[in-house]
Amino acid sequence: MTPDPHAEHGVEDLCAEGAELYERALGNGHVSAQDAQGAPCLLDLGLLHPALDDAGRLEPVPPDVALTRLLRGARARITEEWRLEQRLVELFEPLMNVRVPPRATTDSPALRLLSGTRRINQAIGESMTEARQEVLCVQPHAGLVGERGVQARPAAFERDQAFLDRGGRIRTLYQNTLRHVPNVFAYAEMLKGDNVARGLDEVPDRLIVIDRTVAFLPAKDDGSLALEVRHPALIDYLVTAFDRLWRLATPMFPKAEFRPTVNGVTPRQQAIAALLVDGHTDAVIAQRLGMNIRTARVHIAKLAATLGSESRAQLGYLIARSGILDPEG
Repeated sequence: MTPDPHAEHGVEDLCAEGAELYERALGNGHVSAQDAQGAPCLLDLGLLHPALDDAGRLEPVPPDVALTRLLRGARARITEEWRLEQRLVELFEPLMNVRVPPRATTDSPALRLLSGTRRINQAIGESMTEARQEVLCVQPHAGLVGERGVQARPAAFERDQAFLDRGGRIRTLYQNTLRHVPNVFAYAEMLKGDNVARGLDEVPDRLIVIDRTVAFLPAKDDGSLALEVRHPALIDYLVTAFDRLWRLATPMFPKAEFRPTVNGVTPRQQAIAALLVDGHTDAVIAQRLGMNIRTARVHIAKLAATLGSESRAQLGYLIARSGILDPEG
């Protein structure tokens, strides 16, 4: 089992491993580079540095030197903040006397860009605290199996369970590849209440709609930016799109249903066949169906063997002739 990656943090939040290793380095005068693998933060924060004569030996920066450097940096940031404050006051103070026509104000703008995982989760948590009716979620494969998904799970469980305890309902659309990920079902089974899930071969990017009043969707691929939407027309559009996808999806939880195999071709291979006919590459197929490219190629090879294809071009022809993509199966 791969160990959890070391979470990034500042020197003011020095982890226990880092504090213990730094103290040991101070006592011994050095530690090995191998010993520091469990606390890479010490190098990132400048508390350890490689010895000049041996890169495999790490020497500690004396605490008084480190503290002076850190305080110098803090003072520089405070000074810069003060200068920024002064510039803003000089800019906006004359504008305070400009008469503007009265207008309606709101604490919740129709669109708001949220930056950083902590701020995004805080905004979702605040909205969930006020929710009482229904939460709609779209969860693609990449949003759950990566480091970001694992780290967010404890906080998500606490707010989801509290919402269900208030009598709310959660509907989640997953990618079908997640049917075979144990953590997904383990999380669903932990939640007690009206929690249902369905699966599709392809889903859009992550989406959360809370009580049909606020929605959150990613504004950057790495999840560091999110868009908070409160405009009623946009919310209605997102809910309608979700409901249409929901009707097309296959139940996953609490009772799973499985689409039938057609002429020896599995549902997963049928989804791949549809993308092959459209001319997509192996990489695109893997990305759209939430699997790695090696798995996609294994399925393509099995599909070709089932249909008796000897080439990529022939495979497309055989797929069209086989009827596996016909609506009636």
